[in-house]
Amino acid sequence: MVSVIASSVRKGNVIEKDGKLYLVLTAENIHPGKGTPVTHLEMRRISDGVKTVERLRTTDSIEKAFIDQGNYNYLYQDGDHYVFMQPETFDQVSVGLDVIGDRAPYLTENMQVQLQSFEGRPISIEIPQRATFEVVETEPVMKGQTASGSFKPALLSNGVRTMVPTHIVAGTRIVVQTEDGSYVERAKD
Repeated sequence: MVSVIASSVRKGNVIEKDGKLYLVLTAENIHPGKGTPVTHLEMRRISDGVKTVERLRTTDSIEKAFIDQGNYNYLYQDGDHYVFMQPETFDQVSVGLDVIGDRAPYLTENMQVQLQSFEGRPISIEIPQRATFEVVETEPVMKGQTASGSFKPALLSNGVRTMVPTHIVAGTRIVVQTEDGSYVERAKD
């Protein structure tokens, strides 16, 4: 643990407060025209997943924990756990759904991820910003429906529903944002 000022805390940092560890989800420094600048932290308690919001003066001292970060490849899902492998040592790590959260549908076999752990326990995961999936079901193309900016619903191979341009048909591979599942472009492969 090291003591830092609140304004230097960033998303992904792990801090200690009242003897408990918290993962910082968002960190925002607010400088009002009048008054004292503050740091607004949205955090998740690592032990039980409870979210909390903290508002501190930017000069307040806060304890920052050191976390281990490494590259891992996604292997498979085993019930409510997801198994990852460290490519150099072939060590396997099982990560719970509480850590993966809403990013679970976007995990694909051999996807490289960043896994953060504290004292050997996984606490957060970062997956690539974009992933490629196949459209398995969508409405047929209607003749004359060529207006730009026109979208229709589609079901992807990972089970996620998203909106795609009208020219996309079932069987087309597309690139989506893993943050919200939105369409980016047609896959180039």
